[in-house]
Amino acid sequence: MAAATPATPAAASVAHKPREECGVVGIYGDPEASRLCYLSLHALQHRGQEGAGIVAATPDGILKSVTGVGLVSEVFNESKLDQLPGDNAIGHVRYSTAGQSMLKNVQPFVAGYRFGRVGVAHNGNLVNYQTLRAELEENGSIFGTSSDTEVVLHLIAISKHRPFFLRIVEACEKLKGAYSMVFLTEDKLVAVRDPFGFRPLVMGRRSNGAIVFASETCALDLIEATYEREVNPGEVLIIDKDGVQSLCLMQHPTLKSCIFEHIYFSLPNSVVFGKSVYESRSKFGEILASESPVECDVVIAVPDSGVVAAIGTFIEPSQRIRDFGVKLKLSPVRSVLEGKRVVVVDDSIVRGTTSSKIVRLLKEAGAKEVHMRIASPPIIASCYYGVDTLSSEELISNRMSVEEIRDFIGCDSLAFLKIDSLKKMLASDSPNFCYGCFSGNYPVLPSGIVKRVGDFVDDGLIGSIDSIDGGWLQGSKEQKKEDLDVNHEEHDGKVIV
Repeated sequence: MAAATPATPAAASVAHKPREECGVVGIYGDPEASRLCYLSLHALQHRGQEGAGIVAATPDGILKSVTGVGLVSEVFNESKLDQLPGDNAIGHVRYSTAGQSMLKNVQPFVAGYRFGRVGVAHNGNLVNYQTLRAELEENGSIFGTSSDTEVVLHLIAISKHRPFFLRIVEACEKLKGAYSMVFLTEDKLVAVRDPFGFRPLVMGRRSNGAIVFASETCALDLIEATYEREVNPGEVLIIDKDGVQSLCLMQHPTLKSCIFEHIYFSLPNSVVFGKSVYESRSKFGEILASESPVECDVVIAVPDSGVVAAIGTFIEPSQRIRDFGVKLKLSPVRSVLEGKRVVVVDDSIVRGTTSSKIVRLLKEAGAKEVHMRIASPPIIASCYYGVDTLSSEELISNRMSVEEIRDFIGCDSLAFLKIDSLKKMLASDSPNFCYGCFSGNYPVLPSGIVKRVGDFVDDGLIGSIDSIDGGWLQGSKEQKKEDLDVNHEEHDGKVIV
């Protein structure tokens, strides 16, 4: 199954795959912390290809930040990394599916408050963001971004608790939704995961004792850190000169980890939620083959989108180029396909438009029959927990039956992985996963407006600036043209709170 995010950074209304919004990393106790962050972000590039940033705690106690729009390799170079000295650092990669990425929404954020400065990188989505922001603004808080992550900084700033990590605890107690976050101060690294465990966050250690946090174990592998364990749902881990301290943020309910991490988002070589992603996807394929067999001559997989990420990043969102991108990605060989019965395996169908192009392309290359097999149940509902999906009204499986979808995309047969079979395969772990996008039943209901048709949600603005009215708060739309900065630049990321 494809494991990476799609390559085209178009608005959600034209996306053909759910997209994981971001990846985070934290390093404590290594003199090459910022460079290790850089490498780890490379490993997590599939989780976000539109912006990247690193914040380092320098030896003189200053938080320095470099952020930019683009791929990790485009944002950072040797001179930029030289400006980020120190043993401790955090990093972030993200998607921003607006027509242009907004530099000011690229994380990590750094904020100054009366007791110092703090940096934060967040993977997830807060479903009570609008409510919290309205309360904070009513009490005088001024927001500098359209990101839900900024709410966390404001909550930390207004907390009366000491020491610092208790401010994080108090802030997180007010949050609802998905959050796997790493915080950096002058002398501490803090990792926290929401009580439901929606998004992954793992902990590892390098041979020199440096501690590493990352969204996936593939990042640990690249920098030769040994996987130790997951950050437990509802856990706060504080790392400082005295070692590792673990606190229970709150007693967690039944786990509701995102099943799409195993279906699509995570890399196959990662271990996510304690399970091998590769093994999960292999089992999904076995189930499809046994439950929906078909006579065929050739079996192909839709190529991993990450393979063409660099190409896709520069593809403009016009229909003509997108069609060309599908052809570049697939490049069917007529001599292999002509007169053959072909089975195409893909991880999901969202709108159906890309699937129809694939079928058409294969038949134009001479395939006698094209049978689609989808290694996930039909997606019928949006995700509120940090995944960029279409609104429910735009999801093809929410509007059509399987037979109607088959007719729409033009294949000879179509079969999805049955949700009951998926749960049976997960066995005793089945209750610990979130299936909201397959059922419309959500573990945590959003308060206020989180999504609507046009879809702009999560840790940045999605959709045009003008369309923000009605999706987020009134007043948030007062953005100027110069705010849309597509150049790579460094800045201190300071947000006054």
